[in-house]
Amino acid sequence: MEQLITVNGLSKSFGKEQVLKDISFSIEKGKIYGLIGHNGAGKTTILNSILGLIDYEGEISVLGKSPYDERYKLMEDIAFISDVASLPRFLKVKQLIKMMSDIHPKYNEEKTHEYLQNSNIKLQAKIKSLSKGMLAQLHLALVMSIDAKILVLDEPTLGLDIINRKNFFKQLIDDYMHDGRTIVITTHQVDEIEFLLSNIMFVRAGELILNCPMEEISERYSQLLTNEENANAARELKPIYEDKQFGQTVMMFDKVDAEKLAQYGQVSIPNISDLFVALMQQ
Repeated sequence: MEQLITVNGLSKSFGKEQVLKDISFSIEKGKIYGLIGHNGAGKTTILNSILGLIDYEGEISVLGKSPYDERYKLMEDIAFISDVASLPRFLKVKQLIKMMSDIHPKYNEEKTHEYLQNSNIKLQAKIKSLSKGMLAQLHLALVMSIDAKILVLDEPTLGLDIINRKNFFKQLIDDYMHDGRTIVITTHQVDEIEFLLSNIMFVRAGELILNCPMEEISERYSQLLTNEENANAARELKPIYEDKQFGQTVMMFDKVDAEKLAQYGQVSIPNISDLFVALMQQ
């Protein structure tokens, strides 16, 4: 599979504080990656490094180029959403579309109009009059109208209510299935993007602690619900996480045979939210 982004030994410090610690990974063509971590974990700093917005230690190649040295050339092939509030609120929608057409060589104005046909967004509307949900729709329509090889989304639904967040991701996945984009999404709302990811990465305190395809989660991790009678025996298998829920013990295991666990209680595959909680507390 073609690798569009490779990161080797990425480190970054702001003053005396080291915020990224020797991170390495690759992004393959045609997949959707989730970069997951708490606020302040280093997600945005990783993206800013990939986009060439900050300097860094280590090696990064994006579409065969150095992002810091060749940023302006690279941005022709990368579309980026950081925050819907960044749209110029003094413009009308049609003026913003015209501006995009003037400044981006790979922007397709017709595509934006196609996207907006299925929305309540009027071309004559002032951007400052749009709801947060409409702003998110407009921002995504603009970005998806760029013939970019990589789409980067940094907390794209921050501040939206749950309905507008779901609508945003539905539109995103519909567009992705149509165009086969490569997408990188950062978020701390794990459960909302689990359904669309092909690969997942967890960042904790500047370190990459998990990096794998989604299908590997079910092969690697198991969750056990057990009672106090069996808990001590289960602990001999070295759980990576343990918690109490409604009088029973929940344990999570890495690379432990599910058949071994089944003798101690109910075994299941953890969802991404539960796995995130477990690994963040290690």
